[in-house]
Amino acid sequence: MESKILSCGIRLSSLPESYVRPRSKRPRLSEVNYCENVPVIDLASADKSQISRQIGDACRSYGLFQVINHGVGSELTERMQEMAQEFFDLPVDVKMKYYSDDPSKTMRLSTSFNVKKETVHNWRDYLRLHCYPLQDYVNEWPSHPPSFKEVVSTYCGEVRRLGFRLLQEISESLGLEREYMEKMLGEQGQHMAINYYPPCPEPELTYGLPSHTDPNTITILLQDPNVAGLQVLKDGNWLAVNPHPNAFVINIGDQLQALSNGRYKSVWHRAIVNSDKPRISIASFLCPANDAIIEPAKEVADDGSQVRALYRTFTYAEYYNKFWSRNLDQEHCLQLFTN
Repeated sequence: MESKILSCGIRLSSLPESYVRPRSKRPRLSEVNYCENVPVIDLASADKSQISRQIGDACRSYGLFQVINHGVGSELTERMQEMAQEFFDLPVDVKMKYYSDDPSKTMRLSTSFNVKKETVHNWRDYLRLHCYPLQDYVNEWPSHPPSFKEVVSTYCGEVRRLGFRLLQEISESLGLEREYMEKMLGEQGQHMAINYYPPCPEPELTYGLPSHTDPNTITILLQDPNVAGLQVLKDGNWLAVNPHPNAFVINIGDQLQALSNGRYKSVWHRAIVNSDKPRISIASFLCPANDAIIEPAKEVADDGSQVRALYRTFTYAEYYNKFWSRNLDQEHCLQLFTN
């Protein structure tokens, strides 16, 4: 395509060759089932112990769950979705001021995943932002739409609070002290990917994002309330996770799989596209400090099950650099860090 980004308003009748997946690696959309059993956990439940139990069960069975009554106001999430749409509706010449294909940049508009390395592109544009410490990054964020910085800053703070609450529940579900993850992961970074998936002329030939796990600790995903696209792998089958009203989708990242010694699985997931409607999703990532030491929790690895530590000790910076040096749909990056 002539434009570096897809969200330029051009509607195509066929998919450009550089986006067409080999036949064996296409999504086979007709084989996907709707997943009715992804746990929906009420964080306002009066039974506090039940919350951590439910989260633990979900992390073992699915690697993801949904949360409601999470403390992030519906007005804010709606405004955030509107702000994302307003950004991608900007004129191309305005958006292109933020474009970069350098993954080391802390703020950039880009397309696909790693356009410098991949041989087949993904049907996605995204705005990637570093969000913490907020004062270090907010000034480089887009100035258009005019209220972008204000809305996104507020949203980032609310989501961060939710993330730390969830890490406490996850720690407790593993039989660890509630503050364990926070202590181990250090001054956690926070990133955001505002994803835009335009209508695709041949959605059965490509992906918005192919199958992958997330390299971070946890991901807090705000789905488009009207357009489905998220799918997860469970027991060898792809399942569609349709939007649940006023919910966030929480998925376990690679670092929690390592810290839990494989008890909790970093979920394989993908984004598919459709021919009729654009879709927006907003993913917030909590990430360990670069110098955080990642290794299975001793209390989990030495739980009497005679299962040794599955993963060697590494820093998050080491892991993250390895992750971004690969194609997204290669083998699980954690395989490179096993004992």
